Amino acid sequence: MVRRVLTLTSGRIAVTVLAVIALLAVLGPLLAPQDPLATSDNTLAAVSGSHWLGTDHLGRDTFSRLLDGSRVSVLGSLEVALTALVVGVVPGILSVYLGRTFEWITLRLADTLVALPFLLFAVAVIALLGNGITQAMLVTGALVSPLFYRVARAATLAVARSPYVEAAIIAGASVGWIVRRHVWVKVLPPIAVALAQTIGVGFIIVSSLTFLGIGVQPPAPTWGGLLASDLGYLSYQPWAPLAPALLIMVTVWAANLLADAIRDVSGEAGRAFVNQRRARADRPDTTGSGPEPATTGGA
Repeated sequence: MVRRVLTLTSGRIAVTVLAVIALLAVLGPLLAPQDPLATSDNTLAAVSGSHWLGTDHLGRDTFSRLLDGSRVSVLGSLEVALTALVVGVVPGILSVYLGRTFEWITLRLADTLVALPFLLFAVAVIALLGNGITQAMLVTGALVSPLFYRVARAATLAVARSPYVEAAIIAGASVGWIVRRHVWVKVLPPIAVALAQTIGVGFIIVSSLTFLGIGVQPPAPTWGGLLASDLGYLSYQPWAPLAPALLIMVTVWAANLLADAIRDVSGEAGRAFVNQRRARADRPDTTGSGPEPATTGGA
């Protein structure tokens, strides 16, 4: 699947952008030219050689805070996506094989989670358990998990009716063997699409919470927190919110672009699409662009 995704221009762009964001999360705090928490008297300074994005209202280097805050945003979005993946996929697959009682319970639980507004519920959990981004992201991931539950269940139902799966059941194969051998290969592409989309949703959730000042204790920098603080000083630095806003927008766009690329190359339609592109690329040039034959003429 990875090779097929990289054959698409959109897939290469999405993977490149997300790889850069991941590098920022890993190396951002190390690459920060100044201490992101150090204040100074040079408040609301303009862009200069020593301050590439200026300084904020406390004299802290904005570029350093932007690099240092990338880790919280990336880790928070991954916590949302991975929690939703684990909580949603396993019950979604097992609901097809563990009987009608388990199926009814998981379906009703998924319907209940869908009805809950996850952003408000995350705020309530932080109010009960303390101001921490990890518990908020874990709870939010559980609330987003019905997406994975429904995707995994629908894909498993399609595979469960296949003749080779029914033959394996008649032969006495266990549920675990059937899932590992037959089901997981068919379920993986739609789950990968949902995972890429959920990473983008996770960025929006983390940015929304930190924009409101929830989940991260100040003065720790975050992209949402930088955006919120910059909005209070637009009359002095009207360009200041552009950097964190663009980072959030580009990351969410790349995650959605990756989801579209995975969807385009997965399944039978995806394989036909990639084969068509390869055939078009291998087709010989018949446009007559080669050298023209020489013509002879007599006087």
